[in-house]
Amino acid sequence: MTQQTLGVCYYPEHWPESLWAEDARRMREAGILFVRIGEFAWSRLEPSRGDYRFDWLARAIDTLHAHGLKVVLGTPTATPPKWLCDEMPDMHAVTADGRPRRFGSRRHYDFSHEPYALECDRIVTEVARRFGDHPGVAAWQTDNEYGCHDTIESYSPAALAAFRRWLAARYGTVEALNAAWGNVFWSMELASFDEAELPNLTVTEANPSHRLDFQRFSSDQVVRFNARQCEIIRHYSPGRTILHNYMGSFTAFDHYKVSEDLDAASWDSYPLGFLEQFAPDDAMRERYLRVGDPDHQAFHHDLYRACGRGRWWVMEQQPGPVNWAPYNPAPAPGALRLWAFEAYAAGAEVVSWFRWRQAPFAQEQMHEALLLPNSEENEGYRVVTELSGELAHLSARVESARADVALVFDYESEWAWKIQPQGRDFSYLDLVLRFYRALRRAGVSVDVIPPTPEAVAGRRLVLLPGLFSPSAAFVDALQTSGAVVLAGPRSGSKTPDFQIPADLPPGHLRRLIDLKIRRVESLRPGIAIPVAGSNAGAAFDGWREFVVPGAAEVAAASTDGEPVLLRQGPAHYLAGRPNAVLADEVVRRLLDAAGLEALTLHPDIRVRDNGPLRYVFNHGPEPIDVSSVIGSSQLLIGSPTLPPCGVAAFRRG
Repeated sequence: MTQQTLGVCYYPEHWPESLWAEDARRMREAGILFVRIGEFAWSRLEPSRGDYRFDWLARAIDTLHAHGLKVVLGTPTATPPKWLCDEMPDMHAVTADGRPRRFGSRRHYDFSHEPYALECDRIVTEVARRFGDHPGVAAWQTDNEYGCHDTIESYSPAALAAFRRWLAARYGTVEALNAAWGNVFWSMELASFDEAELPNLTVTEANPSHRLDFQRFSSDQVVRFNARQCEIIRHYSPGRTILHNYMGSFTAFDHYKVSEDLDAASWDSYPLGFLEQFAPDDAMRERYLRVGDPDHQAFHHDLYRACGRGRWWVMEQQPGPVNWAPYNPAPAPGALRLWAFEAYAAGAEVVSWFRWRQAPFAQEQMHEALLLPNSEENEGYRVVTELSGELAHLSARVESARADVALVFDYESEWAWKIQPQGRDFSYLDLVLRFYRALRRAGVSVDVIPPTPEAVAGRRLVLLPGLFSPSAAFVDALQTSGAVVLAGPRSGSKTPDFQIPADLPPGHLRRLIDLKIRRVESLRPGIAIPVAGSNAGAAFDGWREFVVPGAAEVAAASTDGEPVLLRQGPAHYLAGRPNAVLADEVVRRLLDAAGLEALTLHPDIRVRDNGPLRYVFNHGPEPIDVSSVIGSSQLLIGSPTLPPCGVAAFRRG
């Protein structure tokens, strides 16, 4: 079992070399073990073509290693230098409205530009050849935050040529493409793959099948780009962990597929920035202003644990106010500690803080760090020092086991419902999070999984809300798993080609539960469809389906007499988007059917199991008595009355 530990992001090229040894000493004193460096350093590593200047990086790695630190070395391909951009000005991505993305910040490249990809192969090879066997290099990070600043899709000539090749490989004949896209509609039929265009600058909505294939293609370009770097690193640096740092609520490429070439996944966790950007309403923003959404970070921990096939890190953890959100509040006392333990409870091997010292220059100078720009200790430094002692006391190790409850998250479903939402506010990610929040409010530990047969084996409850087009093999696995299953809304409503199934939705899922969807409606915010017999306000909001039951039994209906929840054996179908009350009712019904315990928790309390340890978190602004959760167990940290941002941990009996 892996010991859970701490890391930090460091930029030796930003600071005088005279500071490096002192920085390394202080890092170790704080209990930090891993240090990420190098991911933005191409201009210092190669200031002009072929002029490799690696000695400064060698001295930095030597210094960190001499103080007992383990280096995570980043490939510098997220920030190509100016001389390279000038050599190949067509390497920049092009936006949907035809504007090239220029030099001057970062991520200014096109995944489809093969000459740039070859330049990446070259610099990664040189760096890996030089440092791959250095004893201080323990891990690698490929590039940095693929797709940040909306840079996955490019509408460039390079992307067009590559997309046409991708279509020819996928379909074989243009007749097959025309059939898959339904190009007879609006006389869109093509005579050859060379006539295929990119789905931008059309007069009105582009064909949704075309758009979905372009998203698949764009995702595959990221997979290909990442795989090339991983192959080079493994050749020159065998045995080291290879990661990439993903982002929160970013879904423009398939993270599961990119992760197949990695050893572990990581992500960049900024709870307060994400609260400002993604909270469902202002009431949540106000209540959790300084601690963050109780479930957003946790969901991503579970998602990236799935991507990493059990191995994952937080590569960047927020240590204070950030610089990029609409508003940037300071964390509450205790919030940083809570965020770290929340990650460790979800099985993180490393929580790495961004960054060591606050930069006094350039775009991120208002982003706090563990140290102030003058090297004085900031709050984050003190928290990290305390955390290292607590981790040692807990002997914290990665012990999370396969959860009984699994929630499917699927990138193609996310793309499909963005392409054709049918309701302005319909969001697949929001739909999935509604069920995730309900499971968390019931005190359940959850595995987020892809829709693959192997992912459902051994589960007792599987939820697949909004799953665009489940495969026949996945449905077979659900059918033979013995698990209680919940599908809907929108599950199975399309074929992989983005067409309505010939026998109507839910397509293959009719083998689990016999019903048909004859009509759907989307409703503006504020209009609810109440559930009959519910005194607590359970209702659909924004989306409702009209169901012909078949052999399925109606377990709940709306006040206007339409089916709400249907069941047939262990399979269930929910025919609309639930509000929080309905989501809680449905989840507790499902847990009971699966023989699983639901806890009764305060709305601000969350529980997470990591092997024999159970963690309890207070995300709210007031102290809360959690003695009913702890029972007679001996606390390892915390107290029965948890203060705001409080964390308790105990061994389950």
